[in-house]
Amino acid sequence: MRNLSLLTGQAPINAPDSDKLHEECAVFGVSISNTTDYAEAAGITYNALLAMQHRGQEGAGIATCSGNAITCHKNVGLVDDVFTSEVLMGYPKSKAGVGHARYSTTGSNTTQNVQPFVTEFLTGRIATVHNGNVTNAREIKEKLEPFGLDFSATSDSEVISSLIAYKTLKAGNLLDGAKAAAKLLVGAFSLVILSGDGKIVALRDPNGYRPLCIGENETGMAVASETCALDSCGFRFVRDVKPGEILLIENGRIRHSEIYSIAPRKSLCVFEYIYFARPDSVIDDLSVYEARLNMGRMLAKEHPVDADLVCGVPNSGLEAAMGYARESGIRYGLAFVKNNYIGRSFIFPTQAQRENAVRLKLNPLAASVKGKRIVLVDDSIVRGTTCAKTIASLRSAGAKEIHMRISSPPFVHTCYFGTDIGSEKNLIANRLSIEEIRRKIGADSLGYISVDGLMEACQGSALELCTGCFTGDYATKIQAADKLEMEQ
Repeated sequence: MRNLSLLTGQAPINAPDSDKLHEECAVFGVSISNTTDYAEAAGITYNALLAMQHRGQEGAGIATCSGNAITCHKNVGLVDDVFTSEVLMGYPKSKAGVGHARYSTTGSNTTQNVQPFVTEFLTGRIATVHNGNVTNAREIKEKLEPFGLDFSATSDSEVISSLIAYKTLKAGNLLDGAKAAAKLLVGAFSLVILSGDGKIVALRDPNGYRPLCIGENETGMAVASETCALDSCGFRFVRDVKPGEILLIENGRIRHSEIYSIAPRKSLCVFEYIYFARPDSVIDDLSVYEARLNMGRMLAKEHPVDADLVCGVPNSGLEAAMGYARESGIRYGLAFVKNNYIGRSFIFPTQAQRENAVRLKLNPLAASVKGKRIVLVDDSIVRGTTCAKTIASLRSAGAKEIHMRISSPPFVHTCYFGTDIGSEKNLIANRLSIEEIRRKIGADSLGYISVDGLMEACQGSALELCTGCFTGDYATKIQAADKLEMEQ
């Protein structure tokens, strides 16, 4: 492996969105067949990561291959901070690459935990990027350590890369090695793996918890977490990777595809439609934008109210607010002006500044809300702290009434498959009734979409949807694999 010099930086503080669920990660891979475009592998991957920056702002990395060597650069920070023009110019010409934008679900936010993970073994090397969360990573790590594998990070993704390398060494090729490794993993994983000789293997877990799609153009093929990344890089969407499917891509073409494992339930995380994905993406046949409009329509049906104005909390509640306005006939308008020069993750040196971060990022538009009865729509309430501050700021701007509407059901259970809520005690809906939450956040009324209403809003999805965080019904049992075959 060849390492470019790493930048130094400070881990960001997620001050304004600390009351939000965070978006796991973004993965991308590209394979180019046209030799005149070899130099573009790193650049294409960079553009794709910029398009999916919303999925993770803690770190970014790109790995490319050239001459059976893998060049990898990664660091904490946003994509355009990690990858300056000088860094991108330092990549050798390459026909294949993988990239990752990170939000940590397991492991602290350090450079060691940023992906891709490059793993060397006796006959080669691979670079692995992962979106999701594997629940039996600790057991796999314990099985691998006696065979001399060293672990420098605290992420489940490093364990996955080491397992794939180990199985590839035993199988003799990356495709069979990745397939054998995937059968041992429990949980959520969309993976893209780059070998030193330019092959790319992409796969999705049998439940389909996390999205992964395929695109093509005249120069080659790409795989990405979201279709918006394909659009941004000039690739035409072909189809979604199926749950339990594995692909081998080489020289810009799919060379092999098969279903390696079948699960009883196909369970895409419903928060991809509620919040995680960009509205211009299409996931498993359903437009994210249309799904969010439908959520707003269902909210208006389930929780009508007399009001003067419907507003969304930027940016997570805008589409659902439009849907609420269309269904209710209440005028749609703006309640806040958003500071577009502050990202989701940024650093405040003092606690007082962190506490005021919501007002710095979203300032109420007094001319719009003063004296009005407002329907305020957002995607979720996790801890309730940011929501209370948002409502208080509207009242200070002169809003007469504030009726809060939420386009997801109450979040009462822990997610084990990639969302960053580690304990149910952190969830306000797990501790308080809806009326108690209403009083806590200071709203005049509070209405959540029902689980049935949410399913109706998302009925165009090709997959069943995981609603375990609302219902406690998970498609995968939360336990380690009973037996892991790590043969000599």
